[in-house]
This record gives sequence, structure tokens and C-alpha cells, in this order.
Amino acid sequence: MNPPAKQFVLMLEGVNKTFDGFKAITDLNFYMDEGELRTIIGPNGAGKSTMMDIITGRTKPDTGKVEFGINTDLTSMNVPEINRLGIGRKFQTPSVYIHHTVFENLLLSLKGPRGVFNSLFARTTSEQRDRIEAVLKTIGLAAKADDLAGLLSHGQKQWLEIGMLLAQQPKLLLVDEPAAGMSDEETHKTGELLLSLEGKHSIIVIEHDMTFVRQIARKVTVLHQGHVLCEGTVDDVQNDERVKEVYLGRKKKN
Repeated sequence: MNPPAKQFVLMLEGVNKTFDGFKAITDLNFYMDEGELRTIIGPNGAGKSTMMDIITGRTKPDTGKVEFGINTDLTSMNVPEINRLGIGRKFQTPSVYIHHTVFENLLLSLKGPRGVFNSLFARTTSEQRDRIEAVLKTIGLAAKADDLAGLLSHGQKQWLEIGMLLAQQPKLLLVDEPAAGMSDEETHKTGELLLSLEGKHSIIVIEHDMTFVRQIARKVTVLHQGHVLCEGTVDDVQNDERVKEVYLGRKKKN
């Protein structure tokens, strides 16, 4: 398959990955525009997590092309190298420094070679403080800056971890099921946060909650058996008979 003529921020083409005879990814082709907010859905085992692992270097594909920006081959790079390119990933379970304040969590996450001791005890520059205050405002935790991260609600911890990624000034954010375990109010606020980042960053969101997907989705990619089943608007994919059979229909039966 010939690649599209335009330049994409992320391109996976002809990607395959097999684990002990199980085909987790099969001839996967995926293209994403710069500044796009893309939502990926699919049943368990569809290959969503493996796809994210391949993008971030945690897993190497057996075959295929994975490029970031202008001809940057991700398959030849390791996890730290890919992270330094500007690709950040947030897993489903929030991982924050619970014994440090919200401000300190963001300080520890700032881009650059910073050890824990230097980060916490060296003098914070005005530029660093401005950066952290901007992130706090974006994630809605400015009033919680001096609170210990361990005292935050589940939703607030999720927002803090998104903020920790933003502090690194990423070009591409990979966000795994951000609405999991949240209240309806927290879920809606998370959707508003992600929508506010659209255009400033390229964002991939993996999600099962279709109400949340409808709130944030511009373009939805449906994965099934390790390849793209279909793409389109929420209405497009919900009305697709193949999607009803392999994902939405199955979900309703549970």
C-alpha cells in the first residue's frame, strides 16, 4: 500500500506483531494529522495496548513502518529516545508521587535532565514557575498546588498525571482510558480538558465509555483483531454493521 501524499504526525503502515503464535497486530495502517484528537475504540484483545506499546518503543513490531513527524523511524529507537522526541503516554492507572505536593509533581516532570534532589531543592526559576502555573490552570488544579498528591480524588490524580505529561511539552499524547473509575462530573471535566488541548498537541485517546467518546470524539478509529475495522465520526462507527457485531453489540450483551 502506497503512503498518502500528505505528511502525518504519526504513521503506522503494514505493521504486524505476533506473540507466541497470537497475532496481536495484523497489517495495521494508521495515519494521524498534527494537532488532531483521535479516539480509538475496540473490544478487549483488539490490539489497542499493543499499538500504543509499539508507538512508545515498549514493543517492537515484527514487520512494518512506524514514523513520527518527518521520516523519524520509531522502530529503531528505545523508550527514552522516543519520549525525548515528544511522545508521552498516560496509562489507565494514575502514577503520581503521592508524598509530594501537586506543584512538586509538576516540577519533577519538567522537561530536561533533572534529578529528584535538584528538582525539589534547587531554586525554582521564574520560567519554571510560570510553566507550572500554566499547567495547573489547564488541568484545573491551581487551588490544589500545595496539597499532597495522595490526598487528591481519583479524577484529580488523573488530571495531575495529564499535567505531568504537559509539563514535558509533548508533541503527541497517548492517553489510555482516562474516564475509567471516574464520577460523571469528573468524566465530563476530563473531556473538557482533552478538548482544550486539541490543536496544541496531537492526542490519541483509548476509551470504552461511549458517552465519553461521544463528548470528545472528532474522528474514531475502531480496531478489531489488530487492524483498523473502520474510521469516521461517532455516528459513522455506531451505525456500521461490522462495529455493531464485533464491539458495540457485544458490549450491550454484557
